[in-house]
Amino acid sequence: MKKAVILFLLVLTTKGHSQFAKNLFSKDPIINLENWQKQRVYFGYYLGFNSFDFKFDYKTPQPDDIQVKKTTGFNVGVVADLRLQEYINLRFEPGLYYTKRDLYFPGVGTSESDYLREVNSTYIHFPLLLKFSALRTGNVRPYLVGGMSTTLNLSSNAKSQDDNYQQKFRVKQWTAAYELGFGIDIFTEYFIFSPSVRGMFGITDELIRDNTSPSGYTDNIDSMKSRAILINFTFH
Repeated sequence: MKKAVILFLLVLTTKGHSQFAKNLFSKDPIINLENWQKQRVYFGYYLGFNSFDFKFDYKTPQPDDIQVKKTTGFNVGVVADLRLQEYINLRFEPGLYYTKRDLYFPGVGTSESDYLREVNSTYIHFPLLLKFSALRTGNVRPYLVGGMSTTLNLSSNAKSQDDNYQQKFRVKQWTAAYELGFGIDIFTEYFIFSPSVRGMFGITDELIRDNTSPSGYTDNIDSMKSRAILINFTFH
């Protein structure tokens, strides 16, 4: 994420983009793509980063919670935008998300193969969002976005007959979540660049319990839900 931000700042400061930066931040800029967002439907694509976590709720309190080690994943997808009125748009942003989380189960076994589970996830993500835009100022237009999403996990292991005692961590294939975030449309001469930050909060339990009973891995878990921070760079 830091590298991407630094790269973007470098692009803005290069000689070839100096006029763009001057136009963007000047008091009386030349208005770029003035009628672009007045279209009924327009499309784009995005690239980005993610950081996924798990939120655990327990049936009974336990001395040590399950620890989640997060990593930075990546997102890629397309955008279809339907203009409902001047300040409200309906957006469909299907994409491919990849992420990895390591789970540490306290008090389960003594070796790493017992207490550590690597959860590699490849998601096909289907968010349906409402975008609420502010009044455009020059070549900048901030917005809020929120809605619902459903996700297909291609790495769920849901059909596996093995469980954690065969070192197989299983989750459900389909989950649902709600999403909230904000961003900014930056109008250049040829395209709209839209960086955004969004939080995703799972609303369905996605854990598949172990077949083995009793299980030190899943017996005390009442629910396990994904949550994530999503950073996307969209181009229209």
